[in-house]
Parts: sequence; structure tokens; C-alpha cells
Amino acid sequence: MKNELYWGFMLKLSHHMWDDETSPAAGWYMEPYYHENNNTDIATWDNTVRYLAERRYNLVLVDVGDGVKYESHPEISSPDAWDKDFLKKKLDEMRAKGLTPVPKLNFSTCHDTWLKQYRRMVSTPTYYKVCADVIREVCEVFGNPPLFHLGFDEEIADYQSHYDMCIVRNGDLWWHDLFFLARECEKYGARPWIWSDYLWHHEEAFLKNMPKSIMQSNWYYGTLKDRSPETQTYREIHGYELLDQHGYDQIPTGSTWNCIHNMSQTVGLGKDRLNPDLVKGYLIAPWRFTYASERFRLMDDAERLFLARQKWYPETLPKDLPKIAY
Repeated sequence: MKNELYWGFMLKLSHHMWDDETSPAAGWYMEPYYHENNNTDIATWDNTVRYLAERRYNLVLVDVGDGVKYESHPEISSPDAWDKDFLKKKLDEMRAKGLTPVPKLNFSTCHDTWLKQYRRMVSTPTYYKVCADVIREVCEVFGNPPLFHLGFDEEIADYQSHYDMCIVRNGDLWWHDLFFLARECEKYGARPWIWSDYLWHHEEAFLKNMPKSIMQSNWYYGTLKDRSPETQTYREIHGYELLDQHGYDQIPTGSTWNCIHNMSQTVGLGKDRLNPDLVKGYLIAPWRFTYASERFRLMDDAERLFLARQKWYPETLPKDLPKIAY
């Protein structure tokens, strides 16, 4: 895949990235958000992987979290976590279909419910040891992957207002922990990869301190039609071009979460406005759990990036692939 663009899809193994165990339901019509098990449906996983292969994807970003049985820290793993041999089998099935699996462990304090009690020990010796241990194990399971996504998004107090404990690293501590985790990935040959929204709030510090060795994914899930500086979302959308102007490799990321046309607009922006030498691919993040009830939503999301690729990068698809009207 050295000379190819990544065409990536984020598939969730763990769903424990957000609320505490004590978080209430988000409304009278909803059950509590947190469940002890991940309840990842194997048939839905298999169907999604098959569909991605048919649509000529070549990268699957697996949101691992507590969805694997860790030998170093079994207390982290959810009760229904997959054992490592089973996960390895599923990753081999992806590879056989032309898909490269890469792992994601989100170490943002806004999205680390999967770390269980260790999420309340951030930046302590115990925390660093646990983080190093799970990165090592995940790299072993994934066979020394080319990339390793560390998350690191939305570490802001406002986003944790309903948590039992709000934790935000500021200044040098945020950078210290990012660099520590990045080095742990690099030990096993994996290039660290993060969400880039720290740039929105700390532009000067980001451009001064962020190494080019870390793969970036700016993300925006609304419509990109209005990109004027007066809009509230300008900084999010402008992030793609800001990374480009300062020479960062990036994998622009979109989603159908807020706008059905977002993925086409994101890929179009990348093709028209960004340096092709710095754009390493595109990623769609469905933000949907791997449940049987979400099967067709996952397929629809996979179709959205495929259609965007067909529109903006038709030369990357086989000529004999059946055409789909956009």
C-alpha cells in the first residue's frame, strides 16, 4: 500500500469511549447509554468487512478499546471481549480480502471509559505502564501495523460535564503524554495517528510542537458548502488546509453523522485544494456500533465513501467495477 491512497472505514469492536457507568439515559425514550458488554455482533462485523472488500476499501481502522482480552491487564477487558486468537483470525480474514487492519485506542480523557479505573490515574506512573502494556499487546495482535490511532480528540471540560470526573491535560502535560504514547507505537514500527482538533483551539502550540511524524486526521461532519471565515465552523473546516499549508501528512475524515453529503464534499475538498503528496487517503467514521440493528447503516456509510471515490478519484478504481450512479 506504499504508493496507494488509503480508503478507510472505522469499525468498532469496543463501544466504551464515552459515558461513565453511572451516566443516565439521554432522554425518557432511551435506555442507559453504558452497558457492561460491548455486544459486538460477529455477523454484522463479517458482513461489513465483506462489503468493504467489494467496494475496494483497503484500510479498516478497528476501534479496539476494551474489546480484546488483555493478558497484561485483564481487568480492563469487557466481559464479552474477544480473545486475542479470535481477533487475529478476524484480522487475517480482512487481509485475505485486501484490507489492512490498523488499531485505535483512544487515550483522550474524554473518550477513555475503556481504560476502566486507569482513566482516573492519568499521567501517573501506573497510567504510563498500563498504556505501554496495552499498546504493546495490540501491536502484537495486529502484527506490527503500519499505523496506530491514538485518538486524542475533544479533551475539553465542556464535553465531560456529565461525567463523574472531569480530567483535562493542559499545556506541556498534554504534549508530554502524546509524545510518550507516540514513542510507544513507534517501538513496534507503527506510525502514530491522531484526530487533529487540538489545532482548532491551540493553533500556535500545535504548529510549533506537532511533529510531522504523526499522521493527522482533521474531521468535520457537517456541510462544507459555506466555508467563510465568519461562520462558527470555519476553524474546523479550515483545519484541512492549515495542515496542508504547514506540510503535515493527513487522512481527511468525514461522516454521515450530521450530513449525508459530507463525505463527497470532504473528498472533493481534498482533491481540489490539498497537496496530493500530503493527502495519504480518506477515512469515513460512521460512529455506529457493530450491532445487527446497524447493519444497513454501516453498509450505507461504506457506500458514501465509495461513491465519493468514484466521483473524485475514478482512476483508483478498476475499470470493470460496476458503475453506480452518484
